[in-house]
Amino acid sequence: METLPRFDCHCHILPGLDDGAADLAESLLLCRWLAAHGYEEAVCTSHSSFLYRNTAEIVEQAVQALQQELDRQGIALRLHPSLEYRLIPQTWRPQRLLPWQGNHILVELPLRSPEKMAPIMPEEEISKLVKDGYQPVLAHPERYLWATLDDYERWHDAGALFQRNLGAVDGFYGSPAMQRAKWLLEKDYYSFLGTDLHNRKYMAFFNTILS
Repeated sequence: METLPRFDCHCHILPGLDDGAADLAESLLLCRWLAAHGYEEAVCTSHSSFLYRNTAEIVEQAVQALQQELDRQGIALRLHPSLEYRLIPQTWRPQRLLPWQGNHILVELPLRSPEKMAPIMPEEEISKLVKDGYQPVLAHPERYLWATLDDYERWHDAGALFQRNLGAVDGFYGSPAMQRAKWLLEKDYYSFLGTDLHNRKYMAFFNTILS
């Protein structure tokens, strides 16, 4: 059974901003689940991608509104605004980055087609973030099924920390992702465990592995 941290560095619980919580009711349901499972803080990492053009200002306003509702309803969860930045030319790099825990930036690569990044090279962007004083955190590397073992080592050596998704080693994202997650665990590449919580489907699966 997973030992859950008190701090969730990756979730999509803001209502209506991306493919996460659809509305306020679902947001509150997910926040109650996090609080019930011992989470005290959560970084709201809505997508910054070609499909979801979220900005720092949009997320900050949404976090403020949701936090007020959590406080009103007595849900003990402290929210922090940030974004999950996809490394594609159309959206990278925004004028103002929104880090968490001081200087951490969650970055995501395309799940299926690495060609979408061209001409961006992940290790180069990771190195630039480090040079600029940020700590890049690579979201769910186990889900990049096109990546080679050499790719993981390059990204790690460039300065990226790796974030594993809750459920990855239990098959939530399929067998190939599960095998990659286990390999990355064996290599001790992971620094963070995040829920990547999106909706009721995620919550229901997590209940089966945490019960």
